[in-house]
Amino acid sequence: MKRWTAAFVLACALVSGLAAERFEHKFRAGEKYRFLSTAEEDVYYNRAFSHHAEIVNRISFEVPQAFEDGSGLLRGEFTMSTRVKGLEAFVEDQRYESEYRLTRNGIYDIAPRFYMPVVRNVPTFPDRDLAPGDTWAAPGEEKHDFRKEFGIPDPFVIPFNAGYTYVGPETRDGIDVRVIKVSYTIFHRPPEPLIHSGIFPTQIAGWSEQTLYWDPLRGGLHSYEERFQFVLELSNGTTVEFRGKAASRMLEAPPLDREALTRELQEATKDLENVTVQAGDEGVTITIENVQFEADSARLLPSEQEKLGRIAEILKAYPERDILVEGHTALAGTAAGRQKLSVERAAAVADRLVRLGVRTPDRIVVRGWGAERPIDTNSTEAGRSRNRRVEITILEN
Repeated sequence: MKRWTAAFVLACALVSGLAAERFEHKFRAGEKYRFLSTAEEDVYYNRAFSHHAEIVNRISFEVPQAFEDGSGLLRGEFTMSTRVKGLEAFVEDQRYESEYRLTRNGIYDIAPRFYMPVVRNVPTFPDRDLAPGDTWAAPGEEKHDFRKEFGIPDPFVIPFNAGYTYVGPETRDGIDVRVIKVSYTIFHRPPEPLIHSGIFPTQIAGWSEQTLYWDPLRGGLHSYEERFQFVLELSNGTTVEFRGKAASRMLEAPPLDREALTRELQEATKDLENVTVQAGDEGVTITIENVQFEADSARLLPSEQEKLGRIAEILKAYPERDILVEGHTALAGTAAGRQKLSVERAAAVADRLVRLGVRTPDRIVVRGWGAERPIDTNSTEAGRSRNRRVEITILEN
């Protein structure tokens, strides 16, 4: 664990001579918000460089209930996406749902079946006022989904003890925030899992250094930055190392008037062929049917690029909302081939939107469904042409 020097702590204590204050989460029933997290990491196998990865995590929350003791019930969806080689877009790899109760001090009460969030009980605040320079420590844990890598069915627990220093106030993005430094080291030798695929982690070692920007008025994180390095030693003698950095920020948007937005988009797209608009569970969706790509490829034909240019200008009018791009195919070829093609085509559309300045890559979610969600029959060419579609959704949260 990183040790803060006495001189550093003294300097923190002298910041502006500020009075101590209480840190705690504040929950409001009905509140919705989302976090956007980006990470870059270099991956090494047996100390040899393997590849560089760019990852986007999008987390959307709601607070169904706030309790009298200051805790809150949180319900959310976590999506993890990686950048597609050669494109600007990030494609969704995994999606998780989670629900848990969080105390005002930051302690999680969460059922064992939930994999997210990965890092838990950070930050944890003491039941006392804190002044710049104050330090404290509290236990935390990471829980990882190792089903795909090692066949371990339950969240894999890695405990740690985190050290905290309250640095002082700062203005960030025009908001009065409090800066908190957090660091922890991990050296963990877990028991052999009861169920695994034959290879499993025998030792995990590493460190994380984080800077948290706390919004005292809202009672929650405004953003954070992290540097990390972790090494997994596996039962077959292989080592896997991750070195990288991450950052996250909270994004807010006013409640979405779906009926009004649907009318606006229908009017704006009324002269575009094969384009319809309707409200759905996640927001308001622009559907482009019979999307024209080069045969068996994800390269858009010029006519479709022109259509997307029109739609891009429409989407620019709603910059506070993230966008979901989903690809669908007709029932042809193999399931694996259909899935791959639907992802590639959705990514190509998302990439075009990024290049047209609609959103930055981290604010577009890309999904592919293959032929799983037809809107017409696959027994006729007319039906198949409708099923070959791309849907662009302006998201509620």
